[in-house]
Amino acid sequence: MAGSAEAVPERGAVDQEACGRLLDRVDRRIERLLSAEEARWSAVDARVAVPVAAVAELVAAGGKRLRPLFCVTGYLAAGATADEAVTDENMVVDAAAALELLHAFALLHDDIMDNSPIRRGVPTAHAAYADLHARRGWAGESRRYGEGVAILAGDLALSYANRLAGGLAGPAARVWHELVTEMIVGQQLDIALAAETDPDPELARWVAVCKSGRYTIHRPLALGAAIAGHPGLDAAFEAYGVAAGEAFQLRDDLLDAFGDATVTGKPTGLDIGGHKMTLLVALAAAKDPRVARLVGESRRAGRNPAGLRAALLASGVRAEVEERIDALVADARAALADAGLPHRWRLRLEELAGMVAYRDR
Repeated sequence: MAGSAEAVPERGAVDQEACGRLLDRVDRRIERLLSAEEARWSAVDARVAVPVAAVAELVAAGGKRLRPLFCVTGYLAAGATADEAVTDENMVVDAAAALELLHAFALLHDDIMDNSPIRRGVPTAHAAYADLHARRGWAGESRRYGEGVAILAGDLALSYANRLAGGLAGPAARVWHELVTEMIVGQQLDIALAAETDPDPELARWVAVCKSGRYTIHRPLALGAAIAGHPGLDAAFEAYGVAAGEAFQLRDDLLDAFGDATVTGKPTGLDIGGHKMTLLVALAAAKDPRVARLVGESRRAGRNPAGLRAALLASGVRAEVEERIDALVADARAALADAGLPHRWRLRLEELAGMVAYRDR
């Protein structure tokens, strides 16, 4: 009888549960690795384990875990299941964990390059260890000590990421290596544009696509799909990821310029004060002579963050960027229409595009 049938959970809820289980396993995988490494090197000398502890502290401080999220979503959307991940030597879990440790590597080095004092609401690694050096009265320069610890911690995080990704083969391995390379060369162009202070919207957009579109969304999705045995989804994931990733980076630019530091977990205005040629600044400079003048003057006299922020507000670029984000989200969602994904996963990816584009932190 129909009335006696047990309630069956909606497939979307089952999918979300599977995704959540995999992400929980990703966190546990990272914790086990870092705990084992910290214990291993502490047995030699407590000081040897300091860089490992710095990685563990950054990971434990939180973060959005976007790259693991998109990796396991790509895996499940391509037709795999969480149960298959267990029999597949935990490959997707290791790959997703590798992505988070790669992100830790990027953040540890990025915070030094940006001279950022706060990350995820706590002192950055280089700032914390510089402070420790100063408080202990150790020999040498505190800043150099703090930066040295953070650089080595970043190097370790990259080493651990490559260790976890070591089991990847074929298309999945190619995706991994391309992802790592793109992230690093994108960072190089980012610092070059900051030094030269030339407002080039196309190059600034390339940085946004490389560091956010591909690194955060496209490649993690493609990596998950390749592990599931469906690399043919890459074209759709690229179109989706590039659009959603540019929207993600534009939101990042807006949060840096106009956000609330108590919500974002890092100081407002770091990119503006650090001469970053963000896509937001490049777009504003291309349309507003006052912004262009302030950007040009910063090469000679140093940037005036308050003045530039006021000019950005007056330029109207904030509303223009919000409209651009809306269009990019629409493009990302449209890219999924003919991808051949199950309807529920297309809807989930559409939801994720909105999540990364309209976040407040």
